[in-house]
Amino acid sequence: MSTYLVTGAAGFIAARVCELLLEAGHRVVGIDNLNDYYDVRLKHYRLSRLLGRAWRPGEAFAPGAQPLADAAGRFEFRRIDIENLPELDALFGAHRFDAVLNLAARAGVRASLEQPQVYFSTNVAGMLNVLECQRKHGVRKQVLASSSSLYTGSPLPFTEDQPVNTPQSPYAASKKAAEMIAHSYHRLHGLDLSVVRYFTVFGPAGRPDMAPLRFIKWIDEGRPITLFGDGSQARDFTYVDDIARGTVLALRPLGYEVINLGGGRNPVSLQTLIGLIEGQLGRKAQIEARPLHEADIAATWADITKAGRLLGWRPEVTLEEGVRRSVAWHVAHRDWLRQLAV
Repeated sequence: MSTYLVTGAAGFIAARVCELLLEAGHRVVGIDNLNDYYDVRLKHYRLSRLLGRAWRPGEAFAPGAQPLADAAGRFEFRRIDIENLPELDALFGAHRFDAVLNLAARAGVRASLEQPQVYFSTNVAGMLNVLECQRKHGVRKQVLASSSSLYTGSPLPFTEDQPVNTPQSPYAASKKAAEMIAHSYHRLHGLDLSVVRYFTVFGPAGRPDMAPLRFIKWIDEGRPITLFGDGSQARDFTYVDDIARGTVLALRPLGYEVINLGGGRNPVSLQTLIGLIEGQLGRKAQIEARPLHEADIAATWADITKAGRLLGWRPEVTLEEGVRRSVAWHVAHRDWLRQLAV
């Protein structure tokens, strides 16, 4: 049994990573600052699953000096911000971590245009704090979550050897900076860093600032969909279970590698996604068109050859099946999701 630190543990992808590690018999220490970038009820819902507790809508977990833990004592949660170096250092001193899965980050292209300082504080300074604690306490391995947003302007399909030196949003720039800091700690201190670039992750209990959850909610409630552009923009949608599985596989020793984790299929348009959701809900969408934002990317498409070679990974859940599972989760929880801010 290994002991892993998962940062951003109440987040969409990180919570599923924690579940996979626990299912494999490991011990997990999860930290998160539980910020309100999006409706925190989703974060508390995910935490309740990790803690093995039935969640009542509106219930919030607010750990104080003592951490929260599940009944078996294999999952421990602390409310710690990776920007708080003293608290992070004390946590490393109290545990012997075998590796860190660093998924804590400020996400979202549009929001980064409004609060760029926040994005660099978390995604760059916070990342540096984690690396410093690893160096000081002898934790050699980290898996760092990065983003396909770095590829904006690159030719399709996106490959890891493309330079991505012209990020077109503060969010993308902050993730590029985090990757570079990781590389410097690999070279200077011998840390083993796997950088996994995620491509449009979706699934149950997903982020409400992303199209899949928003579209399901709006169509189900008979509300107009806010659609930026004409819907022809396309994404390499990837189901959360596949992303989490690839993230865990990236714990193997690799030195320093950047690896795409994406659907690996031809990009799927938002129009197609809407059609799949309509089919599952049995309702037609109402469209409210808005101009395409200048920071938006027209299409994403991951070349996943490297993930197959280094990790033996490829996605297993189709878009159609992923949408079916996502809609089924929404229907099962629609009573409290009606109140969810998106």
